[in-house]
Amino acid sequence: MCKVFAEQDPQGYRQINRSVRIAGHSTSIQLESTFWKLLDEIAETQNMTTPRFISTLYDEALQAQGEIPNFASMLRTTCALYLRGVQICANAQSAQRAPLVGEQAA
Repeated sequence: MCKVFAEQDPQGYRQINRSVRIAGHSTSIQLESTFWKLLDEIAETQNMTTPRFISTLYDEALQAQGEIPNFASMLRTTCALYLRGVQICANAQSAQRAPLVGEQAA
């Protein structure tokens, strides 16, 4: 097995709580450090703060799905989808990216 997985820095999976305002309510979200870093990066690509990105994502997911059974898990999979999209775009010269949060499809 690859040592990258087994010998990773424990700081990457350290749990961090952040308070954010979602749907007008202050709430705390606990994620691993690596996921917070990715959410910060995704938010920056959207020209948003991380709390604003999370709130917007919540509102849009609620509108699309009607409910969000596990928002922290949704944030983790958002990070995975983001990384997958970056990987796909990096490997395909003519790949067209999917619309980002708040963006209309072309």
